[in-house]
Amino acid sequence: MAGDFSGWIGRTEAVEDVLTPATARSLLATLDQDPDAAAGDFAPQSIHWCLAVPGARMSDLGIDGHPRTGGFLPPAPFSRRMWASSAVEFLAPIRVGSSVRRISKIAAVTEKAGSSGRLMFVDVDHAISANGSPAVRERQTIVYREARAGSGSSKAEPRDLASWTWQREVTPDEVMLFRYSALTFNGHRIHYDLPYATTVEGYAGLVVQGPLVATLLLDLCARQLGADALSRFAFRAVAPAFAGVPLRLKARRDGSSLALAAFGHPGYLVMTAEADIRERL
Repeated sequence: MAGDFSGWIGRTEAVEDVLTPATARSLLATLDQDPDAAAGDFAPQSIHWCLAVPGARMSDLGIDGHPRTGGFLPPAPFSRRMWASSAVEFLAPIRVGSSVRRISKIAAVTEKAGSSGRLMFVDVDHAISANGSPAVRERQTIVYREARAGSGSSKAEPRDLASWTWQREVTPDEVMLFRYSALTFNGHRIHYDLPYATTVEGYAGLVVQGPLVATLLLDLCARQLGADALSRFAFRAVAPAFAGVPLRLKARRDGSSLALAAFGHPGYLVMTAEADIRERL
């Protein structure tokens, strides 16, 4: 299983973008918020996942709809891909109208053997600036695993749903998944191609994007605390969420810290997260 990926460590990629009012309004509308965004307004703190996204030519895509590995990302020996986790620092708000630059760097490549088969983890560091000033730092972990049919259903244990103070239920449907894939230029077919998701990758249905679940948790915080409320946010994907199945978004505040989680029906844990609230709040 072992491969030599030392040549990819330290590899960088830079992409530039502009946060237009249309992009900010589109994300707000997808979150069922008032789509009112003008130049200078704070954008949702999840907006960086919609910006400076590398564009791959159609001829450079794999069968799954992702760009083939072996360019910026190392050549993964396994076909199934998942955004496993992220740790994000919010250094400054990104305002509508800002010029944005994202510099991405391969930080680590690790191969492991787990109960679900062989795995390869790729850590990518992202540094996002807005109008030339640091705005967001993120360590993203992508996991590649062997293709195994029937392994897409949740096996997480049910958790207590009664002890949380902030709660909201959202049902991500096919339209929400389509909108979010369009916002993030994400061609992964598990989010819109049901026959592919179920017969090729073995999922129980269309898979809700991991960063969309994280975005909904960030939106839960914004509904309670207002814009630009968090200084740090970290999430870990536990099990897939599926289109048409209600997501129960939960948060618990302890001083300036937050514990968050997303649960699928009938209470299976989908994602855990933690966050720090800015001192001014």
